[in-house]
Amino acid sequence: MTSRYLIMLFAVASGLSVANVYFAQPLLDALALDFGISHAAVGGVVTATQLGCALALLLLVPLGDLLNRRTLMLAQLGALVVALLLVASARSSSLLLFGMTAVGMLGTAMTQGLIAYAASAAAPEERGRVVGAAGSGVFIGLLLARVFSGAVSDIAGWRGVYVGAALLMLALAVPLWRGLPRLAGPRADISYPRLIASMFVLLREERTLRVRGTLALLMFAAFNIFWSALVLPLSAPPHNYSHTAIGAFGLVGAVSAFAASWAGKLADRGLGQRTTTQALLLLTFAWLPLALLDWSIWPLLAGVVLLDLAGQALHVTNQSMIFRTRPEAHSRLVGAYMLFYASGSGLGAIGATLSFAAFGWIGVCLLGGAVSLAALLYWLSSGRTS
Repeated sequence: MTSRYLIMLFAVASGLSVANVYFAQPLLDALALDFGISHAAVGGVVTATQLGCALALLLLVPLGDLLNRRTLMLAQLGALVVALLLVASARSSSLLLFGMTAVGMLGTAMTQGLIAYAASAAAPEERGRVVGAAGSGVFIGLLLARVFSGAVSDIAGWRGVYVGAALLMLALAVPLWRGLPRLAGPRADISYPRLIASMFVLLREERTLRVRGTLALLMFAAFNIFWSALVLPLSAPPHNYSHTAIGAFGLVGAVSAFAASWAGKLADRGLGQRTTTQALLLLTFAWLPLALLDWSIWPLLAGVVLLDLAGQALHVTNQSMIFRTRPEAHSRLVGAYMLFYASGSGLGAIGATLSFAAFGWIGVCLLGGAVSLAALLYWLSSGRTS
């Protein structure tokens, strides 16, 4: 039985790691102003971060099946601190984009490495629960990243956000080194190039990975369509909200964090398919209240809860299902799965800002609703068996 302390450590470390990838979202207008980037193009900052995510999933996350995971976590943490300080000191848009790519790469490598670590440390009968707890940490970290980012930027500017993030990651080093267990399970006895190539073999051989990956691509595209575009209408008239207030919208979605543990437990009981259908229905329906932002802020708050609840439940269920397929390849499985996530997130971010520039908030919601409906139709057409 996995100890409560270890489960909490996985959750906190995963949350702090993933937060670095999402600090930029409430800051897009400030970055656009500081670096002279148009609103239509500033989504490229988030896309650069997601490019880093994709590189990490392809090149770094699989290393967990090959190297000592605890040593790997500490090395990635040190490199992430350097990347955060690089962003904080950037004086040109090219250096900013390079730093954001590095932050996305190393933040993602740590987060997904910890998820795979949690899956390998847990007994099979409790794997969904442990992965769900770590997933709750990721979800809360993702949401609170916007609160932290907005509040700190109002006090110390957007550069202060990344300096503060570097200090937080440094504070995490000792608990990780002392608390992460040494795992005695099988390691991949292959070269690094063959390790990377084996991810594509897993994609070809495991239908569950392909189906769940496609759902992740569509779901995270919808998720990022909303969160990447939200700062644009809320920071403009008639709302004129501060970065702190915009970031606080993430707190509304935090009430959905329980969905991760709940979804993991249902997956342990064999109810993952039913949870998937319900989550996708909720994801599609959430765009109806979200579209009412121009009339009232209250439907937006309800829509945030629905969107986050659906996304959290679906993501943890997806991971619980794929971890059942190849116990010896948890890092490669999560790396391959999250490649779909990174692709969807990057496409969603750039699609959101382009849609807002062309059609306003209603265009953003129509795009998000269409992507969510496509995910539901894909799942129903798949036979709901993976």
